Amino acid sequence: MTLLVAAAQGQSMAGDVAANVAKAAALVELAAAQGARLVVLPEAFLTGYAEAVFAGEVPSEDTLDDAWLAPLRNAAVEGDCVVVVSTPLQRETAKTLSLLVIRPSGEVSAPYDKQHLSGYEQDHFTPGDHGASITVDDLDFGLSICYDGCFPEHARAAADDGAIGYLNSAAYFTGGEHRRDLYYPARALDNGMYVVFAGLTGTCGPDDFIGGSAVFDPEGRPVARLDTEEGIALAELDPALVWETRSAHPMHADHRTSLGPRVRA
Repeated sequence: MTLLVAAAQGQSMAGDVAANVAKAAALVELAAAQGARLVVLPEAFLTGYAEAVFAGEVPSEDTLDDAWLAPLRNAAVEGDCVVVVSTPLQRETAKTLSLLVIRPSGEVSAPYDKQHLSGYEQDHFTPGDHGASITVDDLDFGLSICYDGCFPEHARAAADDGAIGYLNSAAYFTGGEHRRDLYYPARALDNGMYVVFAGLTGTCGPDDFIGGSAVFDPEGRPVARLDTEEGIALAELDPALVWETRSAHPMHADHRTSLGPRVRA
């Protein structure tokens, strides 16, 4: 069984949730029209990635079934696809930078909060305290947000738990091209699994973002990629290729839990 996935890329407007939900829905509709069963959108896409937005009122986990999210829920239902999209979220006692998962039934959950906060995110959010994976058509995918993917152990934990793919919603500022283009192929190669990377593009608030959405195969090769334009990077994932790659290049299986004491000579 193979699975068609889309890394969706667009510009988000700082503080304009209604416009961002509409943009997200349009990208999902575009991907679903081409047969995508799983669509991943960038970091903080529903509110925009900007410190002033993070400091203010953000969507509440108690309102995910309300009208403000209806266009995106409807796009998932009508497109018969799973949507993964990031937003700041007000939980009961904490504000988190989270991933929403919208099912073809219209059901919405918020199973993952970013664990590795960077820059001014640390001033506004509480880091997540657990990892998370989702299942789409019997295939498991680990969830991550931007900086999470810079830590090899984060993707490895998903692979250890059975994931054949690693989904990353990101927002890279201008100047981050080199690091962006190293981290996510490396996570694919480390674990012999697919990586679906969705990056924010264009101007949001005072900052410019560089996109680069892509799907990487289990050896870290890009099989679909965007530059800074809005649109989708569409690719077919084949779990058989994951097993073949892990057999031929067993870095994941050969990982040692300890390297023992260090000796200086």
